[in-house]
Amino acid sequence: MSSHDQAPLTYEDAGVSVDRGNRLVDRIKPMAEQTQRPGVMGGLGGFSALFDLSKLKYRDPILVSCTDGVGTKLRLALSMGKHDTVGIDLVAMCANDLSVQGAEPLFFLDYYACSHLDLEVATAVVAGIAHGCELAGMALVGGETAEMPDMYAAGEYDLAGFGVGIVERDDIIDGRHIAVGDVLIGIASSGPHSNGYSLIRKIIAREEADLRQDFNGKALGHVLLEPTRIYVQTIHRLIEKVPVHGLAHITGGGLIENVPRILPATASAVIDATIWDEPPIFQWLQEKGHIDRKEMYRTFNCGIGMVACVAEKDAEHALVCLQNSGEKAWRIGSVEALREKRMRIEFVR
Repeated sequence: MSSHDQAPLTYEDAGVSVDRGNRLVDRIKPMAEQTQRPGVMGGLGGFSALFDLSKLKYRDPILVSCTDGVGTKLRLALSMGKHDTVGIDLVAMCANDLSVQGAEPLFFLDYYACSHLDLEVATAVVAGIAHGCELAGMALVGGETAEMPDMYAAGEYDLAGFGVGIVERDDIIDGRHIAVGDVLIGIASSGPHSNGYSLIRKIIAREEADLRQDFNGKALGHVLLEPTRIYVQTIHRLIEKVPVHGLAHITGGGLIENVPRILPATASAVIDATIWDEPPIFQWLQEKGHIDRKEMYRTFNCGIGMVACVAEKDAEHALVCLQNSGEKAWRIGSVEALREKRMRIEFVR
């Protein structure tokens, strides 16, 4: 049959539904409106988003930006059929990264890619993103939904997020004030957050673990899907009360890789790993995966989602401030003069 004799094709025939995309936008708009904040101009639907910095009271503002994803944690969400929390993870990974520079998060955009658009799944994901934005004080100002047949398996989707924040030039936290003798304060995580999930899934597959089995009163899969803690409000209250010399968001690379990122070249960090309460899920992962302890500390946050560095004289005040913000926090270590390693984790009883 010649091409002249074949039926005309539409975008729908190729697997892409413009109508479904439009219906999703209609569902998203009320969610985005709940996240609005001073500075946002217009609403969803434009070719780009506008933000008026003059509405903010900054003297010498510096914009801060970042991008991140959720990684293979999405695989667990798909396995559990639970899609309402990974959006929180997406926002958290960006918002926390902005906060460690001392920045106030301003606005967020997301990228949602899938094989075929499932309106219920996509709506649940975006509802999580909107909730994360509310927790972080960010406006959800736009995004992109990409329906791409043959790029993803049926039922799969991927996420990426983009955040922009603002900070006064003189208030940037970049570690330049960190000095030997400073105290390291660890702030509790809510679980693995969004890192190490390729290893987690390897453990689950090898052990043939049931994601719906009971784990301390919850399904194992739900424990592993506990969303990343958003520290934005906590960090800003801390910065208002105490001079903070440095902040490290404990993401990929764990404590071993992330704490040294904020240290001057002449310093190292020493952490006492017996001080904080490690959530049981990390003990389960270590036992089931027969994972070396050092590998745990360079893969997972092991119960510490954020580390703040302050002067010795401010340590107690910082701890009180964090606890008043509803956080579990501990004095977990100190900054020492550089020896042979930038990072040392000890088990001192």
